[in-house]
Formats: sequence, structure tokens, C-alpha cells
Amino acid sequence: MAHAETLPAHKGPTAASLSATFNPYAWIVGSVFAVLALPLVATLGYALATRWGATLVPDGLTLAWFVELWTTPRFVAAFVRSLAVAVGALTLSLVLVMPVALLAHTRYPWLDRWMNTLILMPFAVPPVVSSVGLLKLYAGGPLPLVGTPWILIPTYFTIVLPFMYRAIANSLRAVDVQSLMDAAQLLGAGPLKAFFLVILPNLRGGVQIAIFLSFSFLVGEFVFANMLVGTRFETLQVYLNNMRGASGHFTSALVITLFAFTLILTWLGNRQAEHTITEATR
Repeated sequence: MAHAETLPAHKGPTAASLSATFNPYAWIVGSVFAVLALPLVATLGYALATRWGATLVPDGLTLAWFVELWTTPRFVAAFVRSLAVAVGALTLSLVLVMPVALLAHTRYPWLDRWMNTLILMPFAVPPVVSSVGLLKLYAGGPLPLVGTPWILIPTYFTIVLPFMYRAIANSLRAVDVQSLMDAAQLLGAGPLKAFFLVILPNLRGGVQIAIFLSFSFLVGEFVFANMLVGTRFETLQVYLNNMRGASGHFTSALVITLFAFTLILTWLGNRQAEHTITEATR
């Protein structure tokens, strides 16, 4: 007599599989991310909409608002001004901070303690208070700099000083700059030659991180630019503030453009940081 084969009983989902499928932390993070991204998605939709009335979705999509934005001479001029001021501030910070950080890690260790205190000052003094003080100092007198980009460049230098010094100091500490300088001088290189040919290439990763992150921060700065120069030297954020009464589609395209530009710079900085960490672990 043939025995019937017994089929395995069907097992329902176990508690372990359910817990693996439903991860509460992932749902919480996803929900928070969705709530934060919703205004940005709505702004992007409004920037791409031909017309968006009382419906949930726009009547049509178009790139006309972005084309109008980038063909507006006033916006292009504000964009170029913001880039010029940011590049000037970053160049000034590299020229001043790099030698100080190098001396603090090779010759004068006490200088690092002073710099660690100094870089906290931009966070301790609000931008509004700093702007009022700068207005009193440079609105007249021998250096009437208010209303010119020459007051924004040193002001922006104080903003990026903490990021620039900390990134360069960490890079110098990671490469053991004193040993590299001693080895280069034993091989016959002078201090300047050793710095440019040995030290500076090893600091490239940290400097790039500081530049990208500082640049993205400076592009979005509004308080100093609005109070110190205003419409006399219109930057991107001042232009955005002045265009509040324009078409909502146009201003939405402007906001998305600024966000995309800042996001790209931040992504480049994070990508360079990951690359630097990977190279250091190797």
C-alpha cells in the first residue's frame, strides 16, 4: 500500500520576518524626510507649472520660468556678484589662514589655542550686531566702504574663518606636517619649497572640503549683504528679497535654482570628504 506523501504545512510570516519588513526607524526617518521635502517639491512644481489654480496638480508643465530667470540681466549680474564676493573671501581666507595654521602646528603650538578661541567669535556675535558695528565704522570717515563689495569680502572672511581654519588644521594634524617639513629640509628643500611641493599637495582634500562648504554657505548669506550693501551691490539673496512682489512662478524658479546650486556644492564637499577619509584609511 503506497504511502501518501505528506505536504509541509504552510507557515505564516514569523515575527522576525515581520520585524525585518516593518522597520519603525526607517518609517520615522522616511516620514520626517517626506515632511521636510514637501515644501521643496511644491516649490519645484510651482516653478514648472504653466498655471496652478485650485487643483492638486498644475494645469501644465514648462521650463519657461527658468529660461526667463537665466535670461534676466539683473539675475545674471547678481549671480556674478555673489560668485565674485565668495571667491574673493575664500581667496583671502586661504592666504591668511594657511600660514597661521602651518605656524601653529610647526613652530608655535600656543597659537592654535588662540585660534580655537578666535574662530568661536563669529558664532558668539549675531550678524545683525556685527552689521550695525560695521555700519558705524565704515559708513563714512577715511574708509567709506559701506555699499561696496570691499566691505563684504572681509566680512565674509570672518564667516568662513571657523570652517577654513578647522579643516586646514585637521589636515595638518593628519599628515604629520612637522615630520614632512623636516624630511624635506634634510633633502635640501627650503621652507617655501617644502610647503608648496610637499605640504600643500597633502592638504588638497581638506582645503577642497572647506572651499565647497564655505562657498555654499556664502551664497546663501543675506543679513550682511542686505544691511551693508543692499541694492547698491545686489547679491543673489538680496535679489531674491527684492523680487518678492514678482510672479510666484518666477520666484519659485529662483528659489529652486539657489537650492540646487547650494545642494551641488554641499554634495561636492561631502563627496570630497568621503574620498579623503577613504584615502587616509588606505
